[in-house]
Amino acid sequence: MNDVVPITLAANGVRLEPLEPRHEAGLRAAACDGQLWQLRVTSVPEPDNVAAYIAAGLEMRPGRLAFAVIDAASETVIGTTSYHDIVPALDRLEIGYTWYARSRQRSHVNTTCKRLLLAHAFDTLGCAVVGFRTDNFNHASQRAIERLGAKRDGVLRHHARRRDGTVRDTVIYSIVRGEWPEVRAQLDYLLAKERPC
Repeated sequence: MNDVVPITLAANGVRLEPLEPRHEAGLRAAACDGQLWQLRVTSVPEPDNVAAYIAAGLEMRPGRLAFAVIDAASETVIGTTSYHDIVPALDRLEIGYTWYARSRQRSHVNTTCKRLLLAHAFDTLGCAVVGFRTDNFNHASQRAIERLGAKRDGVLRHHARRRDGTVRDTVIYSIVRGEWPEVRAQLDYLLAKERPC
């Protein structure tokens, strides 16, 4: 697997650029669009904690590469996503820490971001497998991951603590290299239907 280094990726009016402190105000506004930090099953930071959230993402390098998700037309930060749990010895990484402003959910944005990240992971980095994780009660996230074509690998019980102190079970998914051509075709099909003209 090639080294995972900061890179900018773009398509369909969406740009992924390495997350930096300069994205703080935009990420705070994105979190406020829907008061996303109040959702029990996500890790969206409260507005006052966005700077610390960005700093934590940067401190996790090289095991995590966080991106700001930008609407290219307005240059507005609309969310964030990451490569994480990067394991070069296994040609494996995961995609996660993903959330978008409520006004951008159920649009072409998530499909575009996943298409960009998966293409880079398989076609450029040479990954053998890309994984995903979500809270067992985050049914919307599970549906979105399954819609990508990822296979459900199983559940890690009593795996991670939520912000409210409860402990979640974590649902694990993956896409292996041999599945990528079919997944890519499905994502391209979905984007042809979803993206704005």
